[in-house]
Amino acid sequence: MLFHQVHVPPVCSLCSRLCAFRDQNRAQNPLYHNAPVPAFGDLSARLLIVGLAPGLSGANATGRPFTGDDAGQVLYAALLAHGLALGDYRGHAHDGLRLMDTRITNTVRCVPPNNRPTPLEIRTCGFFLDQEIHAMPHLSVILTLGKVAYETTLKILGGNPRQTPFVHGRVVQQGPYTLIASYHTSRYNINTKRLTVEMFDAIMGTVSTSLAATPRP
Repeated sequence: MLFHQVHVPPVCSLCSRLCAFRDQNRAQNPLYHNAPVPAFGDLSARLLIVGLAPGLSGANATGRPFTGDDAGQVLYAALLAHGLALGDYRGHAHDGLRLMDTRITNTVRCVPPNNRPTPLEIRTCGFFLDQEIHAMPHLSVILTLGKVAYETTLKILGGNPRQTPFVHGRVVQQGPYTLIASYHTSRYNINTKRLTVEMFDAIMGTVSTSLAATPRP
């Protein structure tokens, strides 16, 4: 499958509420990306990281997942520390940061009001996540950030969240994929210490161990 075939179209009209919010943001912040945010990283990667949705002044502004907000600072610092990224993270899409054997995407590609996509929006955009997962020929490990990303990804892989509900640190073997659950690296979770930098570093250790068990193509 070609790279562009796994992206939401640059102008997507499937979710009316998200379209209206996007138009509102375009009027207020015309220099922002204000469009579906494409994935970051190569389709040949063995690791896929799945978040929730673009942040209003983060990915929605910069056009790159987890870029320009506090959640990205935590995520990219961990990727750099574990050898899954190279360069310097500077909070914009042209900072030259390179992902190593890693791809990053979101469950919902357009910014939702109050950072809360509806169940219908999650299901609608899940079609594109499904395409993306199955377009990655060497994918073996999927790290999900937050309950929504975990449950959506698990369902795509044929699993049942009622049988294996979201728990931080949970590792589920679903067919050929190792699915790892983590709390989201959001500012709220970090500030409330639901997730600490040390906890997320431990998750990244699990990711690295799982990748080490998978031979490179």
